[in-house]
Amino acid sequence: MAEMQYHVELVNICKSFGGVRACRNVNFRVKAGEIHALVGENGAGKSTLMKILSGAYAKDSGDIYIGGQKVNINSPKDGLSLGISVIYQEFALVGSLTVAENIFIDQLSEKGRLINWRRLRERASSALESLGFGSIPVDKAVSELSVAHRQVVEICKALARDASVLILDEPTSVLASGEAGQLFRLLRSLRDKGVTIIYISHRLEEIFKLCDRITVMKDGCHVGTYKTAELDEKELVSLMIGRTLESYFPARKPKIGETVMKLENISSGKTVKNVSFEVRRGEVLGITGLVGAGRTEAMRAVFGADPLDGGRVILNGRQVRFKTPERAVKHGIGMLPEDRKAHGVLLEMPIRTNITLTRLKSFTGPLKIINRKKETRYIEDLVKRLSIKAASIEDNVSSLSGGNQQKVAIAKLLASDCRILILDEPTRGVDVGAKIEIYNIINDLVANGFAVILISSEMAEIIGMCDRAVVMKDGSVAGILDKNELTEENLIKYSMGVN
Repeated sequence: MAEMQYHVELVNICKSFGGVRACRNVNFRVKAGEIHALVGENGAGKSTLMKILSGAYAKDSGDIYIGGQKVNINSPKDGLSLGISVIYQEFALVGSLTVAENIFIDQLSEKGRLINWRRLRERASSALESLGFGSIPVDKAVSELSVAHRQVVEICKALARDASVLILDEPTSVLASGEAGQLFRLLRSLRDKGVTIIYISHRLEEIFKLCDRITVMKDGCHVGTYKTAELDEKELVSLMIGRTLESYFPARKPKIGETVMKLENISSGKTVKNVSFEVRRGEVLGITGLVGAGRTEAMRAVFGADPLDGGRVILNGRQVRFKTPERAVKHGIGMLPEDRKAHGVLLEMPIRTNITLTRLKSFTGPLKIINRKKETRYIEDLVKRLSIKAASIEDNVSSLSGGNQQKVAIAKLLASDCRILILDEPTRGVDVGAKIEIYNIINDLVANGFAVILISSEMAEIIGMCDRAVVMKDGSVAGILDKNELTEENLIKYSMGVN
């Protein structure tokens, strides 16, 4: 019998997909009124376990207890009836409907009567007010809300269904830091009201700031459950990846060469104003700043994805202006977009197709027939070089973990023969082990004469990886810092305009 101190208890849960064992006798226990982190590398079994709890997957064996009572959860409907709600990165909201309609989408009318719109709006206002977000207009279409407010609506919708267990999957991946602070305050208030919160995130700093306890999974198994105060980041990372981690950021001895690209007073739209800097061969140049500072927009204008309204781009001593990304790639400039799923890879196409899409001419003969053997050798060499973990290069990219999807996107850039790489948030949404692998790839590239422009909102990443960093504020360059000047204090000062 499950102990009553736990509101959620999963006992000896097993789940296999074909020959792959995703969960192996996993035990997971969460108390009522706590924020409990569930962490592990991609593929550790976290998502599978939560899908079993919510009813999206059926377990092969094991027992589930809610409130001390053994239950059977065979569908999402069963999960909802037991008070279990999952809030995914991609919100389950209808953009064209109002806030009130979304919150009560399955409770619009009472007992089959006509909808009482005034009563519906009052209930929605009251529900939002109870969360401390009474300022959100209930008559507004959800599509018009900020991402942070959409997330509040999603949580409010779950609570309107009498949810006592909230599962949040990477909830801050789409939020700015200020918005994340709002979310944390909301989650703490829900915890204080007795709601059980399971928090899945790769952002370790958030876990230590927010969570009461941490459960670690690896290779489908339960590694351990710890009070947050018992661990530090280094110990947690070691538990997750199964090896000692001396540093997040692999050591590198930079060999920096000549300037390969120089920007002179470039402007684009209302977001980029007179931006100037240069990047050199063998260098990792960081671009950072607060959300909305114009980091991505500046590089999209250079790359030809957005209009370049003013200024000059000097590439290897010659002035260039790219009207399309295709022209930039032909000149050896590649860009890894921030949203890999939307713009970086073709999820429902094979690894093979993704990697060689931009250089098929290299593998075609006079009759325009692709030499599959030659193409396969090239792809397998690149897959091995970047340590892309996949059963076959014929697998769709959607079947890979986030880190391996990102490595496929990088492989596509390398296949384009680009020597200047713009990497926009290359480690966002990937686990710690995959981050380190991506850092190693970046170090290997610059050691071989590539120039890398690394756009990142993580200060630790900028400090740990970059030889210099451009700090942007309000669309302009606030400062350019050398390696010995890269400190959190300096990055904050420049990004906030504090002299």
